[in-house]
Amino acid sequence: MTARLRSAFEGSTLVLTLHNPELRNALGAEMYAAGIEALSAAESNPDVRCVVITGEGGIFSAGANLLRILGNRQKPLEAQLESLETLNNWIEAIGTFPKPVLAAVEGAAVGAGFSLALACDMIVAARNAVFVMAGSNVALSPGGGASWSLARKLPRQLVSQMLMLGERISAERLHAIGMVNQLTDAGGALGGALALADRLAARAPNAIASIKELITEAPNHSLNQHLALERNLYVRNLQHPNAGIGIEAFLARQTPRFE
Repeated sequence: MTARLRSAFEGSTLVLTLHNPELRNALGAEMYAAGIEALSAAESNPDVRCVVITGEGGIFSAGANLLRILGNRQKPLEAQLESLETLNNWIEAIGTFPKPVLAAVEGAAVGAGFSLALACDMIVAARNAVFVMAGSNVALSPGGGASWSLARKLPRQLVSQMLMLGERISAERLHAIGMVNQLTDAGGALGGALALADRLAARAPNAIASIKELITEAPNHSLNQHLALERNLYVRNLQHPNAGIGIEAFLARQTPRFE
């Protein structure tokens, strides 16, 4: 069975499902390319307010296909770099996508699967889900931005433990340290992510896009640079029709309906 990325709509949310059940939703170049294409189409579609990434059959993703990686060792260096660059392009596409991207994690998120979840704006996970940065277990270093994501959010000592020892980390522990937004019962991660997406979709999309940009750019800016970006985005959003809708609805104690 060919690995692929399935897409479906749940209201204003685009659900992207990693589908490679024979290999526990192992990732590959076809999925990466499909993910980039799906986000590109969703960016220009005003009916899409959020994206949820999940896995087929009670597992998020076992990460990269080790048999494929083993075969890559025999290929020219350029081919090995190209394979990883496609994953990197998807990770970057999630980061620059102007709408919220949520991960709904059941079962295991391993290696590149963990990296994919970390790239999302929020993570909803089943309480029995596990996360593993497994590269060091097979003498490999991490990929897909995992070291960047973890080093930005956690103490060095904890990141070192996670990456160097390749231990299983429970969803409950990641929730306790603020890396998982919401826990659900087993089988409930997608439903929880869709409910969270509905809450986000009810907010002004221009403001949400600005907030995502500010969060993404903050580590790259001095305070002075970031204050200028905040100022410019604030004024842009103030001039947007949604600001009038939101303020007037608040003053009238009504529920706003944003454009």
